[in-house]
Amino acid sequence: MFDWSANVHTRTSEKHYKQKNLKNSMSTKEFDVNGTDYKIVLTEQVIGHVNNLKSLYNAAYEDPESFEDVSSEISSTINEIASTVEPPAVDSDLDGLIQEIIKAVDSKADEIKKELEAKEKPVKKSKSKK
Repeated sequence: MFDWSANVHTRTSEKHYKQKNLKNSMSTKEFDVNGTDYKIVLTEQVIGHVNNLKSLYNAAYEDPESFEDVSSEISSTINEIASTVEPPAVDSDLDGLIQEIIKAVDSKADEIKKELEAKEKPVKKSKSKK
């Protein structure tokens, strides 16, 4: 006979684990740009905007003639990212701030990748010598 209560507990544990990891995937980063301390929460939305911005930068770099086509989208994406920063970003800090946020997102992505790789590696069993 199948134990349904054990299955429910497993599903609840998995759900709790996923929620816990989602909370852990968000982190607050603080930066000093030109003497101003800024703070941002790296949410999935912010990370998505940063990745979109990087793609737009790459498109403009690969095809400089397309820069005019993507420049308004780049500007809009930068403003979306900047709107999530506390205190509100000053125009003169925007370039340095965006650079710091891109670095933070890349660092967070590397951190998550390393965690996943560590979980995926099989544990080697040591052979006992007799």
